[in-house]
Amino acid sequence: MTQHLAHSPGRNVWLLIAAFMVLHGCATPETSTPPPSGTAPVAALSAPAASPAPPVAPASAAAPVAPPPTLPPLLPYDEAVTRAFTELLSRAPFREPERVAVVVDPLIDGVSRAQTRSTADIEVRLAAQLKTKHPNVELRPFTAAALGDAPYLVIGTFTPINQQGKPEGERESFRFCLAMIDLKSNKLVSKTAVRAQLGKVDATPLPYFQEAPIWAREAAGEGYVKSCQATKPGEAADATYVGALVQAASLNEGIRAYNAGKYRDALALFERVAASAQGAETRARVGIYLCQLRLNQRDAAARAFGQLVDQGLADRRVAVLFQFRPGTAALMNQRYLPQDLWMKLLAQRLASGAFCGEVAGHASRDGHVAVNERLSTLRAEHVRSRLVADAPVLDKRFIAAGYGSREAKIGTAKGDASDALDRRVELRLFACQ
Repeated sequence: MTQHLAHSPGRNVWLLIAAFMVLHGCATPETSTPPPSGTAPVAALSAPAASPAPPVAPASAAAPVAPPPTLPPLLPYDEAVTRAFTELLSRAPFREPERVAVVVDPLIDGVSRAQTRSTADIEVRLAAQLKTKHPNVELRPFTAAALGDAPYLVIGTFTPINQQGKPEGERESFRFCLAMIDLKSNKLVSKTAVRAQLGKVDATPLPYFQEAPIWAREAAGEGYVKSCQATKPGEAADATYVGALVQAASLNEGIRAYNAGKYRDALALFERVAASAQGAETRARVGIYLCQLRLNQRDAAARAFGQLVDQGLADRRVAVLFQFRPGTAALMNQRYLPQDLWMKLLAQRLASGAFCGEVAGHASRDGHVAVNERLSTLRAEHVRSRLVADAPVLDKRFIAAGYGSREAKIGTAKGDASDALDRRVELRLFACQ
């Protein structure tokens, strides 16, 4: 609750300002929105004409309760990773000594869509397992060139879930979903799911994802999650995801270069993706901003950030991330964290448009419930006051409210970089009257 996400090991909490409506797209087990309380799904039933009508149950009879879903066994992290890859390969359509090539599209957190230390570790473990136990399988890097040669693609998500298998409430494990796609047919040919204990999982985002000022979900990324979590073997992977694979490979090369501190190389790669025929992806523009900031191109970085805000407000899919000092509602401001600039640009964009709404504060699940409620409110009020200070016209357009940890996305209650998304402030927009 009191720590924030940083660009280095000493970094504390991220707070998220979201100025967008819920992203429309294919629902997945990790993104579906449940029906409002008190509503039930409606099914159209038809019985043969000759069949007598079934007896009507008494009004007091209780409706049958569906049994809870059967979850995979809960395993230690090391064992869960080994089992997942063993099962995936055992169900694949190739056998030794047949030689095949496999590419891994980097695994992601099933909620935040970020690459983390654990997802990177899983890929390292896969490489080691293939080398020792499956020498006929050649693991190639996720590049555009490799996609043209490799017939199989591996994807995977790592998602914190509760005892009912849902990403809500008190999380007690991670669900590891792993799938293999035949790139010739674009169909899933193998899939497995295991559960890992929380203990050894380090879900800290990698540098690009830690330092990004904008968090957004894109159609291709949602297609990745759908292909892994909601698609069965024999079914086609999400078409939007498959269609953007070459662009995703170039984007990932830029992310790898940025994580390695090769900012000029990363900038060139991000600019290439942003100028591609498929359009300027938000993640590429985020990368451009980050590289320009690291290369001390501050005016260009300010313009890039403004473009991100403009794009998000137009699409209703933008999010601006802020850092607060531990246990306070005071924003930090560092060389690679120009939050005063972020606030001014965001306020200008909101004031120039017909935007009204609620500044909604949230907190992670660690700490006392009452303290979390109060802290989420204080941070929401602070963000609102800063926006109003930069653009007084917003004073009558926005209210502040705190929601504590009731809407936690990650929910692991670790209070560190891994559940930073839970410590956010959302800007919920609606049309001004």
